[in-house]
Amino acid sequence: MLALAVCGSPARAEPLAATRLAVDDVKWEGDPAGVRRAYLVGDEKKPGMYAYRVRFPANHKVQPHFHPDERIVTVLSGTLYVGFGEVFDESAMKALPTGSIWTEPVRQPHFVFAKDGEVVFQVVGGNGPSGVTRIEPK
Repeated sequence: MLALAVCGSPARAEPLAATRLAVDDVKWEGDPAGVRRAYLVGDEKKPGMYAYRVRFPANHKVQPHFHPDERIVTVLSGTLYVGFGEVFDESAMKALPTGSIWTEPVRQPHFVFAKDGEVVFQVVGGNGPSGVTRIEPK
């Protein structure tokens, strides 16, 4: 018991709020590269569940990186090419068309490519806070 008191308790997440979000209510934010993001539920920077959508323009590549938390990702439209590893290798990527999913275990290096056109996907994280660690080319 003393060990628990000394170590403290883990961060507590806010409970998931009841939410109804129609597609017309989704607010997209963009960056200069044309990547757009819509925050749906929770906050990836805080403890707890979160969900957001991402829209990649055609030919957008994301170099190898990883996240400190687990994620489940669903392709909502288009075809996204996904690879696992620390080096961007197009030959190691798998085409994931609309309706496909992939998982990102904790610290799993991965990379993606919207090779054939615009892609929209949804990320659900089970336990923020999250972040991105880029893997520098060797």
